[in-house]
Amino acid sequence: MAVTESLAEEAHGPAGAVHEGILRRQSARESSARTYARALPIVPVRARGLTIEGADGRRYLDCLSGAGTLALGHNHPVVLAAVRQVLDSGAPLSVLDLATPVKDAFITELFRTLPPGLAGRARVQFCGPAGTDAVEAALKLVRTATGRSGVLAFTGAYHGMTAGALAVSGGAPEVQAARLPYPQDYRCPFGVGGPHGAELAARWTESLLDDPKSGVPLPAGMILEPVQGEGGVLPAPDDWLRRMRRLTADRAIPLIADEVQTGVGRTGAFWAVDHSGITPDVMVLSKAIGGSLPLAVIVYRDDLDVWQPGAHAGTFRGNQLAMAAGTATLAYVRENGLAERAGRLGTRMMEQLRADLGGLACVGEVRGRGLMIGLELVEPEGTGEPASGAGSAAVGRGGAEFLDHGFAAGPSGGGSHGAYDPRATASGREPGAYDFGAAPSEGERAAYDSGAVPSGGERGAYRFGAGPSGGERGAHDPGAASFEMRSGAYDFDTVPARTPRPAAPRLAAAVQRECLRRGLIVELGGRHSAVVRLLPPLTISDEQTAAVLDRLADAVAAVARDEERHGPQGARGHDSDPCPDPGTD
Repeated sequence: MAVTESLAEEAHGPAGAVHEGILRRQSARESSARTYARALPIVPVRARGLTIEGADGRRYLDCLSGAGTLALGHNHPVVLAAVRQVLDSGAPLSVLDLATPVKDAFITELFRTLPPGLAGRARVQFCGPAGTDAVEAALKLVRTATGRSGVLAFTGAYHGMTAGALAVSGGAPEVQAARLPYPQDYRCPFGVGGPHGAELAARWTESLLDDPKSGVPLPAGMILEPVQGEGGVLPAPDDWLRRMRRLTADRAIPLIADEVQTGVGRTGAFWAVDHSGITPDVMVLSKAIGGSLPLAVIVYRDDLDVWQPGAHAGTFRGNQLAMAAGTATLAYVRENGLAERAGRLGTRMMEQLRADLGGLACVGEVRGRGLMIGLELVEPEGTGEPASGAGSAAVGRGGAEFLDHGFAAGPSGGGSHGAYDPRATASGREPGAYDFGAAPSEGERAAYDSGAVPSGGERGAYRFGAGPSGGERGAHDPGAASFEMRSGAYDFDTVPARTPRPAAPRLAAAVQRECLRRGLIVELGGRHSAVVRLLPPLTISDEQTAAVLDRLADAVAAVARDEERHGPQGARGHDSDPCPDPGTD
């Protein structure tokens, strides 16, 4: 309550009393499981676009956006108009799984946006109103279709809070899924990062599947996030995603793409899998697809549709207001090119943050894709205690030393994640340099498609056209799907193992507090809650973007100065500067 009390002291008059009273009643009456309310002691009463106004009269720029739910920001006019139209029409608001014009329009617009390999043969299942229920449905679907039970999942993943979703998330308390390494640069589990680190992660996966003594039976499916959000804003390299698509397709393993947070333009493409050109067998969708209202679906290939009536259901799967708001949001993002703008804007934002903050000892890495941006805070040299497990060897940002080895300090936001650094070449990208982020041609895209409809619809009969006979382990030629490390590509033998600084959750929390004092709402994530996350709406203006970057840079610099002055044991006094007015949308 220290932060709450501090902010309450800054609020004066009747508005301040209302604000303080509501927070006190929340603390006394709500569950101890509440999360955002602990770090963000605000009481929103009005909101539009990027801006929230609290009960105490203070205004904030909201870069949390309902954890990515608000693609168009708060109360966008097209969303409000769609909701009002349903309310004024007298249509039923909740209809279970009955057909309605509102639902028909939503499905039509959703299918219009899907990856080409899926759109023409898709089925959709409406789930309970949260993404975690859609994950449960996806797992149930692939288990039913394959007749198998195991699941492949990745370290650092977050798929929800229900039992099945937790079991395939990185923080699972018990081992119920085979856990695979997720590629990343700064804290690469193999200590190398870049394309070579991703290649090692892919080889580990391939070995696990093809080794008859690995202890991992052929699974029912693989579930992954194209960008790990809660895991620390880690974009999956495009070539690695294509490799996972080939590995799963060749072994008759359905691939589930969890696009709950990455979907609807967030990463610079309408769906994050579009960057790599892969066609998943199942897509898990929620958050932004409901236009700020609760809605969750899975979209999957028609040859997986073998479950019985009632195999998955939910009382609120017929939420008409959410479908209307979702249709309006999907159409607005598509028609106005907001995904492409998010890619360009995200690149500029990350470049600006690297320029402004890259020299600070407490900044480990700036990374992300599109408007899904993360800033990892680390312990400066010689200070603080490492968070548990936070000091594993990896290729790090490492300043000039890292760049001198030919790899950029982080994703450039335009799909060049882990790309060979042109600065290490004589002139631009030399022939043979490894292009890890290039999108496939249309012909290549078709090669990643996962095959034909199986003969029959029996349980366990599901097979990909490219898969081995009977889906047996070991029938696949492991060498056929390996990365092509062309002549002239980067010589990984010269890359020394790097040790990144330990994660600094205390500094990240301090940055979040300083941002809030400056009228900026940000989220924390990552393995140790040491990553400051930005999830602004896709409608953020250039002027607002500048304000967000200024406030974040100022907050990080203030924490860095305080760290230099007082060290890890120092306590920074709370100032009482009013929140600057962020302006109107």
